[in-house]
Amino acid sequence: MARPIHQMIRVRDEAASCAFYERAFGLGVAQRLEFDDFVLVYLRGDEGPFEVELTVNKGREEPYELGDGYGHLAVSVDDLDAEHARLSDAGLDPKPVKDMRNGDFTARYFFVTDPDGYAIEVLQRGGRFA
Repeated sequence: MARPIHQMIRVRDEAASCAFYERAFGLGVAQRLEFDDFVLVYLRGDEGPFEVELTVNKGREEPYELGDGYGHLAVSVDDLDAEHARLSDAGLDPKPVKDMRNGDFTARYFFVTDPDGYAIEVLQRGGRFA
């Protein structure tokens, strides 16, 4: 059976993106590979093997168009309210916490946006999102 290993996103500023993901989610550089035209940076946290792959195309000046196909990356945390306060204090401007209910399914979450405009959903750990 297949096991997800990473999510790739294209970014313009490697340093700004690495700093954001480190400060927001504790993801550090697991590996950095430099090629002639691009750089791959694999970010990983302590809680699991899944990685975020940053692809930096050298010489790219204009922002990427996220279009209507990109949804979001999601992470789960033990204490959603504390995480929201921490990201607010860090100046990362998270959106307000929301509740989603549908029968027995309940989720609490908020979104924060990275330097390139990618949305990251932060979910309260538990139930489906354990």
